[in-house]
Amino acid sequence: MTSKDETIAARISRALAERIIAGTIAPGTRLRQDHVAAEFGASHVPVREAFRRLEAQGLAISEPRRGVRVAGFSLDEIREVAEMRAALEVLALRNAVPHLTKAVLDEAEEVNRAGERAKDVESWEDTNRTFHRLILTPCGMPRLLKTIDDLHTASARFLFSGWRAEWEAPTDRDHKAILAALRAGDGEMAASVLARHVQWPGHKGRK
Repeated sequence: MTSKDETIAARISRALAERIIAGTIAPGTRLRQDHVAAEFGASHVPVREAFRRLEAQGLAISEPRRGVRVAGFSLDEIREVAEMRAALEVLALRNAVPHLTKAVLDEAEEVNRAGERAKDVESWEDTNRTFHRLILTPCGMPRLLKTIDDLHTASARFLFSGWRAEWEAPTDRDHKAILAALRAGDGEMAASVLARHVQWPGHKGRK
């Protein structure tokens, strides 16, 4: 695959992921290569790669002789994503702690405040993901961070499906507690709060 195909695949997968997460494309919907290729003016090569990326994020399922369709999700899947995030984010944070600077923590605090002012769930989720990325990225483990990012995408889908009727920006005490522990140099306390924060199944608006 050429670098141009890779770029097109990334654009297609991102656009489809946004629609799936927002619920515009319903679970069970078949993703047709020819339709997607026509919409994006692309060949089937980057479209197939885009579908593989969606599968890696848990947003699509490929079935023999039935093609690719949008994945559904169950309570067990929500729990699995939460358990995986808890384990992997704690691993990333423990490796990030020695490299976290005051500037990074200050930026994370500002992002958290922005989340508390969010007017809709999409804006809040964007700030929430940014907060987690800021404190985890200094771990310097790109494969781990990519896996965590895919899990965040799955979490966003669960979150959006539960916030259809109304939205009120939460006050995220866990984020504040994590930052306080990191500023105090207590990485283990920060990791403990993070694990509890991510692992709490069904707790809307705080992950």
